[in-house]
Amino acid sequence: MVQRRVPKVRDLAPLLQFKRPELDGRKRRLDAALTVADLRHIAQRRTPKAAFDYTEGAAEQELSLARARQAFEDIEFHPAILRDVSRVDTGVDILGGHCELPFGIAPTGFTRMMQTEGEIAGAGAAAAAGIPFSLSTMGTSSIEDVAAANPSGRNWFQLYMWKDRDRSMALVNRAAAAGFDTLLVTVDVPVAGARLRDKRNGMTIPPSLSLKTVINAIPRPAWWIDFLTTEPLAFASLDRWSGTVAELLDTMFDPTVDFDDLAWISKQWPGKVVVKGIQTLDDARRVADLGVDGIVLSNHGGRQLDRAPIPFHLLPEVAAELGDQLEIILDTGIMSGADIVASLALGADFTLVGRAYLYGLMAGGREGVDRMIEILGSEVERTMKLLGVSSVAELEPAHVTQLRRLLPVEQGVPARTR
Repeated sequence: MVQRRVPKVRDLAPLLQFKRPELDGRKRRLDAALTVADLRHIAQRRTPKAAFDYTEGAAEQELSLARARQAFEDIEFHPAILRDVSRVDTGVDILGGHCELPFGIAPTGFTRMMQTEGEIAGAGAAAAAGIPFSLSTMGTSSIEDVAAANPSGRNWFQLYMWKDRDRSMALVNRAAAAGFDTLLVTVDVPVAGARLRDKRNGMTIPPSLSLKTVINAIPRPAWWIDFLTTEPLAFASLDRWSGTVAELLDTMFDPTVDFDDLAWISKQWPGKVVVKGIQTLDDARRVADLGVDGIVLSNHGGRQLDRAPIPFHLLPEVAAELGDQLEIILDTGIMSGADIVASLALGADFTLVGRAYLYGLMAGGREGVDRMIEILGSEVERTMKLLGVSSVAELEPAHVTQLRRLLPVEQGVPARTR
């Protein structure tokens, strides 16, 4: 029979230790965020629908994005036991330089629309973490301002080739002069994808005020205060634009760009050249033959061709055939450190995160980006320890099995005569 007694004060004292309340609301929110999904939830509460949907959304039915994320969920890890993982090195060498973590910040457009600190917050956080920051052609902070925010770190410049080649190359020359060490040539945007959320939201640059947007803004006053009391939103590398995002992209992007243009661009850049938007093994081979330094397996975050190939599924065969010829970076769908570790195990040399970065930015500006990097970094380290590896170099395909839901159907119809 259980014996009851009156509890003594000395027994209760250890149970009555209260934490000092955190008065800084931003810090309190970010400290409570344990995953990128938590940051996303905060971001959605604090950001108007049009801006949040621009980050969140993808093309048409958004199947490409959903499938890319599902591919990371459909994996099985194979840990090794009884390994010394008291110390873990998460650093990697990529494109001629060292990074403290095996991921960098992907190029994102219209970033100050999501949160007013924009690319400067991203570049500063990347500098503090020892990882690369990528500035988009469609960025809302200038090349020179990003270089100033990350003066001793690694800055990469993402290039879209426009119909006006002189203006495109003027940006390339500015990036080189500012010390950017890598050029990411994006090749999967001959025209803008059909981003239906943006159309339904009447997404324009700058954001337009309507009754709908005003009503949506009422519970999000901090965003509007920031937006209305800081520099007007504009493209730092372009002329001002007043219209929809899709209209801007379709007037700018050059659908005639081909492999000869890619070879020409590569010769103009003094640093490393990486081709972003590779979605087939054949195109990866052709790009490798041009002698570029790296490729990014990416379907543009699902924002261009819906039902596009899943980069994570494409990775093993590209790595097996071309891993000794160039460096392979993976992008699209990464939402956790476990996703990053799985990518490295299957042959990626590095990864890029885009939406995860923007969720952090919307959740808390520069501090939110710092928190995003901290979350992903800790998840990478913990996953490596649980797998029994103490360095990225020890990761190998045997650590991961891809559990595929979508298997190709045998094609019994002969190829169409051309």
